[in-house]
Amino acid sequence: MSAKTSIEDEDFVFENTPVSIIVNRNCPEIELAGLKIGPFQEGKEYEVRFWIAEELEKAGIARFREDELLDAVKLHKIHWKERVQSVKQISSLPEDFYPRLRRYLSNLREDAVKKPEKMKEYEKMSGLSRDIVDCRLKKIISLASTSAQTEQFLKSMTREERAIYERLHAIISGWRNKILKVGMKP
Repeated sequence: MSAKTSIEDEDFVFENTPVSIIVNRNCPEIELAGLKIGPFQEGKEYEVRFWIAEELEKAGIARFREDELLDAVKLHKIHWKERVQSVKQISSLPEDFYPRLRRYLSNLREDAVKKPEKMKEYEKMSGLSRDIVDCRLKKIISLASTSAQTEQFLKSMTREERAIYERLHAIISGWRNKILKVGMKP
């Protein structure tokens, strides 16, 4: 399985994950892609799939609950935690961190296109995100190149990170075993 496939798979899972929304106005039952949702009552909280929540938000019917969204404050906290830990430690992230990060950056980019004054914020968050990814990737590569693996380290990784770790570990272990076959003909 390629890294692209695993990321696309995670995006599909994320799109269908239940999230909480708060309804902005009363709305009768709606049919979206053959799926009936609602009716909705203004001010009430409902749980719907992520892709439905996005459509309801675009239509002005609902908004995501604040704790459902990734923002600059949360990203700065993640960055700080990742940077203060040693190479042998990796902080725990929510399983859906990367799909949320991709959507957060995409929304910032769209805002920056519409409002050029937002470009600086997009560039800053994009750089911060790249730093988080690079920092975590270095730790994953380091762990994948050792023969010892700790269960806690693996538990702290997201599914995308575990997928890349498993591929790297298999490649490095296979290479190491071939190199260290002393006295054996190839």
